[in-house]
Amino acid sequence: MARHLVDDELWAIVEPVLPKHTPSKWGGRPRTPDRVALTGIVFILRTGAPWADLPAEFGCTAMTCWNRLREWQRTRVFDQVLEVLLVRLHRAGKLDWSRAVIDSAQVPAKMGGAKIGPNPTDRGKPGSKHHLITDRNGTPLATPVLTASNVPDVVMLIPLVDHVAPIRGRVGRPRRRPDKVHADKGYASRANRRALRKRGIRPRIARKGIESSTRLGRHRWVVERSLSWLHHFRRLLIRYERDPEIHQGFLDLAAILICWGVLAD
Repeated sequence: MARHLVDDELWAIVEPVLPKHTPSKWGGRPRTPDRVALTGIVFILRTGAPWADLPAEFGCTAMTCWNRLREWQRTRVFDQVLEVLLVRLHRAGKLDWSRAVIDSAQVPAKMGGAKIGPNPTDRGKPGSKHHLITDRNGTPLATPVLTASNVPDVVMLIPLVDHVAPIRGRVGRPRRRPDKVHADKGYASRANRRALRKRGIRPRIARKGIESSTRLGRHRWVVERSLSWLHHFRRLLIRYERDPEIHQGFLDLAAILICWGVLAD
């Protein structure tokens, strides 16, 4: 099971990034191996099972996996792993910077907590929103961003663009800016178009009454597919975590697994 959920090649990327643990001089129970904990976390992410249903065969308690997920999220482990994967994708020519695409998806939130608000598309029920920026092929260029459901898309366009870190891997300066950004009418504003041009990016944002959503949708479908990939991880279909840090950790790990699949393809 461990090799299936966290294979040797992926573990070779993750392990060097993990914080080093120094055993206590007072002894005590040995620390659960990091790979065992990561396997348990990936199982919960993929299956959507409650923490209490984590099988004992994994060799890791639910509380240990939960604490390890929070620890790694706080120390930005997943950001660093994704950066390594993006560098490898860029070096292999598997990132297409000619166009970036932005979109978001709503998810219901059952347990309350921070970054939850009334969903305007679901009769005001509590929910959260996943925001994503991808390259032309739908590969995530950064970790997804979590907000409350009632945060307008229009205010998230520039934060998403700036969320892309400089990516090395090829001759020349690190790349972080796409040539164009495609987005739907929810992101349309003069301020957003002006901010994109200031960053040397050509805006391709649908304008009401001027540009057909069908025409621009020929390019935007890739991010919708990527959001679908994201929500194939069943733990992300509904937000059960009151702590947004834990849900963000699951989001980041899902983006890592998507990029790993693109790299291994």
